[in-house]
Amino acid sequence: MRIHPEGRRMLALLFIGLAIICALVYWKAPAQLPVVAIASGIFFVTILQFFRNPTRMVPEEADHLVYAPADGKVVVIEEAYEPEYFKANRLQVSIFMSPVNVHVNRNPVSGLVKYNKYHPGKYLVAWHPKSSTENERTTVVIDTGETEILLRQIAGALAKRIKNYLEVGQQVVQGEDFGFIKFGSRVDLFLPLGTQLRVDIGQKVKGNKTVIAELE
Repeated sequence: MRIHPEGRRMLALLFIGLAIICALVYWKAPAQLPVVAIASGIFFVTILQFFRNPTRMVPEEADHLVYAPADGKVVVIEEAYEPEYFKANRLQVSIFMSPVNVHVNRNPVSGLVKYNKYHPGKYLVAWHPKSSTENERTTVVIDTGETEILLRQIAGALAKRIKNYLEVGQQVVQGEDFGFIKFGSRVDLFLPLGTQLRVDIGQKVKGNKTVIAELE
């Protein structure tokens, strides 16, 4: 299992901390060591799974396909006003990333990064209607050459650190990593009106594997 670079330092410090705790327990109360060691191991594995980064290639690189940018469950499909960049209605698809999902974010399309902006904000639960505009978030727009796709990484009640690796003017490739949200949250996609969707509300999706939509 590959570990994402975002988690390596935290996991190393956590391992050292848990090892020190076990050593102290062994010194002060050796009879309690098995219980503490098992609890420490379970806790370490729980945190470890947050940072797993499975290798995934898109089944088919295609300009008209929009792949899921994250693992999770589709919680919103609706026509919505996008106030930051388009300032017009778009088709919104939101994917909620639970703590058990892979937290890597991947480019749903290939193209040129036209816009990238980080916004500090609140930490409402990710499914709150106002989380898209009031929570800590990063907004990215990718120009495919035919249309523009907006991606928004949104922090939630637990996820309080968004990482985004893209820069304006950068050419990105469909399927490559573009960011990471520690401990899960939500990713919004804003697509052109009339886009043909390939997912339904409540459907579980996988980054680089599930086709979200087909562009006209």
